[in-house]
Amino acid sequence: MATTANCSSAANAFAKFPLPFSPPRNSPQTFFVPRRCRSTAAARICASLSAAAPVLSKPDDLVESIVSKVMQTDRGVLLAREEHQKVAELADELHKFCVDEPVKCPLIFGDWDVLYCSNPTSPGGGFRSAFGRLVFKTKEMIQAVEAPDVVRNRVSFSLMGSIEGKVSLKGKLIVLDEKWIQVVFEPPELKVGGLEFKYGGESEVKLQITYIDEKIRLGKGSRGSLFVFQRRNPETL
Repeated sequence: MATTANCSSAANAFAKFPLPFSPPRNSPQTFFVPRRCRSTAAARICASLSAAAPVLSKPDDLVESIVSKVMQTDRGVLLAREEHQKVAELADELHKFCVDEPVKCPLIFGDWDVLYCSNPTSPGGGFRSAFGRLVFKTKEMIQAVEAPDVVRNRVSFSLMGSIEGKVSLKGKLIVLDEKWIQVVFEPPELKVGGLEFKYGGESEVKLQITYIDEKIRLGKGSRGSLFVFQRRNPETL
């Protein structure tokens, strides 16, 4: 799998945590039809004993399906409950293809668009609440992960459709174990028109990385919120 190969090629940079390959798929079990099953009916009965393990979908197909379901949904706001459930089921299936220690995979670094969150107010806070979305129209929601341990979140918006603004947070990434990370953010910085100031205090989040490849990254918050990040095209940076 491309993801595992890329992660393994950079294993020297993360020697403390070697990256294993994804678990192999179960091989089908085969039962031979005994010679005594000579009649057609008996042969059918014997053949029915054959057991095949369920075949998992290819990760590329799952990635494409998830992206197609969450695109153009205002990061999940416009999805019905049933559609959220379908996204969660696809994410659970894709999790089976994740490397065992994703926090040590170098693919984590880069610039990511926040495509989806099962809880619309998790990314962006009050700016993404029901009232906040009426006043602040979100234009971009980006997370940049920089080596070795810097995370930058940025939400750009237009106030009442006329005044441009941006909220930025800088945080320190802390690895908790092979799957979980914690990010401690400094007070957010708000820019609206010509005004620029910091407000509030420090904050922190914990996130489990459930899948990562060259295109997308899936994460699950400590309260169960599902996030879908898509790697940004360098031409858009």
